Amino acid sequence: MVTYSKLNSAMSSSPFDASMRLPHRYKTFSSKAQYQMVLTTIHKLQESGFYWGPISGKEANVMLSTESIGTFLIRDSSDNRHFFTLSVKTVSGTKNLRIQCDSVSFFLQTEPKSIQSVPHFDCVLKLVHYYMPQSKGSFSVANTRNGQVYYIYSGGEKIPLELLKPLSSSLSTLQHLCRKTVNGHLDISTKRDQLPHPLKEFLQEYDAPI
Repeated sequence: MVTYSKLNSAMSSSPFDASMRLPHRYKTFSSKAQYQMVLTTIHKLQESGFYWGPISGKEANVMLSTESIGTFLIRDSSDNRHFFTLSVKTVSGTKNLRIQCDSVSFFLQTEPKSIQSVPHFDCVLKLVHYYMPQSKGSFSVANTRNGQVYYIYSGGEKIPLELLKPLSSSLSTLQHLCRKTVNGHLDISTKRDQLPHPLKEFLQEYDAPI
């Protein structure tokens, strides 16, 4: 979960404030830009159907233990220095990856000794989609870019990251399923300006295909 910081009073004009409030926790925000980015991301995560909120790492492990390799979920970080964690079932069991956050982007935590750079995104959903096989330019076992694979370093092991299937936390509406389908077709997305304004706004509220 995340918390309001001392920036709250200065940000009461946020378009999301009237409809949603951030849960209280210890993590604070470094800037107004970070606050808005996290708030927008939470709004999209709550629409995604695979955001599990304040569950623990142990609970995530139990839920993923019977799932196939590559199944994943997003949850609130148990570490109050971070906002979100990506829990994924790997060949070596469930691994929990902290999603780092600076003032303008999210990115996966890297091994200190690794020279491999990681891409940054303004939304957690975009980060997840990047590492999925169907994503163009994905780092995965099935799809590599320039021969590179993104690895998880855990307990001395070097494990390739596979994000194949989100673990659903809720049943998606037909409208949302249709929206994800539209988002997954680039040829349709390029014609969004031709759509009626209400429909265009609906698509913009959740712009990920997952």
